[in-house]
Amino acid sequence: MSGTSLFEQQRQNRRRSAILVAVFILFFAWIGFGADWILYLRTSGAEPGQYRHAFPFVGIAATLLGVGMTGYAWKSGAKQVLSAAGAWELVTASTDKERQLVNVVEEMAIASGLPKPKVWIVPDDDPNAFATGRDQKTAHVAVTRGLLETLSRDELQGVVAHEMAHVRNLDVRLMTLLAALVGVVAIISDITMRGMRFGGGRGRSGGGKKGGGGALVLVLIVVWLITVLLAPLISRMLALAVSRKREYLADATGAQFSRNPGALASALEKIEHAAAPTKAIKHGTAHLCIADPLGRRITSKEGFVADLLGTHPPMARRIARLKQMAYQYEKTGEIVEPVL
Repeated sequence: MSGTSLFEQQRQNRRRSAILVAVFILFFAWIGFGADWILYLRTSGAEPGQYRHAFPFVGIAATLLGVGMTGYAWKSGAKQVLSAAGAWELVTASTDKERQLVNVVEEMAIASGLPKPKVWIVPDDDPNAFATGRDQKTAHVAVTRGLLETLSRDELQGVVAHEMAHVRNLDVRLMTLLAALVGVVAIISDITMRGMRFGGGRGRSGGGKKGGGGALVLVLIVVWLITVLLAPLISRMLALAVSRKREYLADATGAQFSRNPGALASALEKIEHAAAPTKAIKHGTAHLCIADPLGRRITSKEGFVADLLGTHPPMARRIARLKQMAYQYEKTGEIVEPVL
């Protein structure tokens, strides 16, 4: 990846992270102020002495909650991801495989020009890996126990280089935010729907009278409910689709770090042929991994639906691109990224 495309990728990730945060806060604001508007219209025709909803306290509270939850996700998103995977930090290596991992991470940190990230091990027998964090200074690289047992040193180096590429490109910022916020949206949507069921029979005093809103209230309620119902699905689909092109870029950049695209291709072949999905990785964090941990067929396909629902591009295509890079490297001595 050229310096220009690297900096452009970083700018895009900063911009998309900011947009993601803004959309998340606006979602909370809509849930809150939408509820205020509906309550206002439904109670505007209430008799004197009955409750009339005038002050938008629900919207204000929801927006402040959105800001708070975004700040929490920004600060603790990486910890949430690692905790959900059951990962433990490798502080002092006690086995040859662990020492090899630490050495490889140190080598790839030097090759990428980045600070050494913290190293974590996920207690899962399926080979996989991911990177997380807010930026290059707070990055974490996690590999599964199965990855350490399955790959050779060169293959492990290729995988770590791939994850360091995500760190350098600032993919980790956007993808960690997505992982954290997808879970929050699902929780808030569930709480909101439970609240609607609990209070569904209340606030009807002005609904059928002049000034009570009538058809407008009904339309607003339908739109509001659709938003609440679809928000978890839309946010999850966004998380699934966001990483497809980034995997190609991380493959290419990682190959430049390791100077061995063939080793990464070999590692991906072994990961692809592993027998089982990575059980320790949850649905909300699947897009962080080097390979789809859910073992879904959609990931092996191409096209609009696959781009929308698949967490990763087809592994066969990634491997073919890396082998092409390895062939060109053997002929010219240069790592050349194939055209997307």
